[in-house]
Amino acid sequence: MCIFAPMKTNVDLQPYNSFGFHAVAKYFAEINDIQELEALIHSDVFKNEKYLILSGGNNVLFQEEYFDGLVVYINTKGTKILEEQGNDVVVRAQAGEDWPEFVKRMVSQSLYGIENLAHIPGKVGAAPVQNIGAYGMELKDSFLQCEAIELSTGNKRVFTKKGCRFGYRDSIFKSELKGQYVITSVDFLLKKNALLHLEYGNIKAYLEQNGIESPTLQQLHDAICAIRDAKLPDVKQIGSCGSFFKNPVISVAQFEALQKDYPNIPHYDEPNGKVKVPAGWLIEQAGWKGWRNEHVGVYEKQALVLVHYGGGTGHDIVELAKKIQVSVEEKFGIRISPEVNLV
Repeated sequence: MCIFAPMKTNVDLQPYNSFGFHAVAKYFAEINDIQELEALIHSDVFKNEKYLILSGGNNVLFQEEYFDGLVVYINTKGTKILEEQGNDVVVRAQAGEDWPEFVKRMVSQSLYGIENLAHIPGKVGAAPVQNIGAYGMELKDSFLQCEAIELSTGNKRVFTKKGCRFGYRDSIFKSELKGQYVITSVDFLLKKNALLHLEYGNIKAYLEQNGIESPTLQQLHDAICAIRDAKLPDVKQIGSCGSFFKNPVISVAQFEALQKDYPNIPHYDEPNGKVKVPAGWLIEQAGWKGWRNEHVGVYEKQALVLVHYGGGTGHDIVELAKKIQVSVEEKFGIRISPEVNLV
């Protein structure tokens, strides 16, 4: 028996995107069960209209005020332990699970592996697509495999870590297979005990300021949540998608040339022999931090974050982003790219 997800028309997408832009979807379907998704894929609307798979809406920018097609909102729930062997624990989470809550739950169960990714807004199913990362850790580090449905056929497929072709804020789902699959669940390989990643300066500074010499897993989680709260806006008050731009990775030669003019330029050495430079620092040095007009701006506490104060459109953010890109390239010779998905 097929289970059909109720389909609505002319739905305002403001509650479904963290920028808080009004954008009306011609059709909208909320998926709470995989069978609903399987049935939807074979429907006439899905076959005849363009579609957008929407997870938490925390990394999406609607450029226009009308989406002439079908928005499929993934809201499936559930987590379970699949296997325990020695120090290893395999945990499966459904795609619609809230990512910050999932991390919080794993930490409360003393499971290591995703604690540095705490407080990143979004849902589990979107995490592999973006290969989310923060404070020296990326999703791929704890990723085991994911199950996905091919949208053209409804066939299920399992993607291993190798098959996902993870890169910096990138995966096969953002490139070769973009728009072809929807992730339905993710399996994580977590640890009952592991070393904590404390290398990033913000973490060290916070722990020192709070007199924490040897943090527990829970203390590290809480520290990262506090750090993110201090520099990122509450999307319930000010619309944003968190980090708007990727941190650029440049050659050693280009970095050394920049370092002559900017001796204090922050950087992180990459395994491939290149150097990562914080995009927020570049944007701030170009004079954009705290800039705003009536509707949009650059967050005063973190230049990497573009914000919507209300009454604006996605086009306003796009135009601001273009100006910032030009400004940074003119000053540093570095082209920064959006991390946010433009729709």
